[in-house]
Amino acid sequence: MSRVLVTGAASGLGAALCAAFEARGDEVLRTDVVSTGSTTGAGSTTGVGSTAGMDLRLDITSDADWAAALAHVTDSWGGLDILVNNAGVAGGGRLDVATMGEWEWITNVNLFGAVRGTRTFVPMLKRQRSGAIVNVASLAGLVHPAGMASYNAVKAAVVALTETTGHELAAYGVTAHVVCPSYFRTNLMASLQGEDAALGTVMTRLVESSPITADDIAAAVVEGLERGDELIVPDQPARDAWALKQHDRAAYDAVMRAQAAKLEKGI
Repeated sequence: MSRVLVTGAASGLGAALCAAFEARGDEVLRTDVVSTGSTTGAGSTTGVGSTAGMDLRLDITSDADWAAALAHVTDSWGGLDILVNNAGVAGGGRLDVATMGEWEWITNVNLFGAVRGTRTFVPMLKRQRSGAIVNVASLAGLVHPAGMASYNAVKAAVVALTETTGHELAAYGVTAHVVCPSYFRTNLMASLQGEDAALGTVMTRLVESSPITADDIAAAVVEGLERGDELIVPDQPARDAWALKQHDRAAYDAVMRAQAAKLEKGI
């Protein structure tokens, strides 16, 4: 049985991950910026959602909230086996449309949220010489479609952060894992902000039309973690896109540039 902390756990993938860990007998600390069930803030991955089963309020952009989470884990469990940095927000926009404010917002949440969580718990994990850090990135961290520079950049940074974490903590028996799913059905788009309405329309359509559910992704994450996979690409569309980039770069570039042209035409 593992002791697991999940951020952005109010709904969506966070809630599905909690259920998947609990189904295998783990103890799970569910955290989210949601505190009343009415609204969510920048630290939530899921937009408006239920607080059922919530254990602790945690805004991932707040150093004070992370310190409180560490104190809670220390007092309740005396240690932690798995930290899941899942919380995040949707964003993006073409280079001449997205504002610097949008870039700063998505970086503070999607990258610095994971950095804050990692920095908070690394001393504990090093002392106990065990544990795992799971960062939920995106296929956008590996494959970089047009119109999504800010989202691509921060998710690629989360991939790099995870790899570095794994190298740095290997001597302490601590592993690091990054999850890179493609579009799946969730209410992440409720958090979408930005000036590029055309991109928002495309992203929303892709999320809503996906046959893949948050439960599907969560099951693949747990399976990948049990195998010890450092890179977890949890669905077939994501695996196909990643394989295309690795093995046929010319075809990959053609697909990406065709997608960019469609975005410019508003298709």
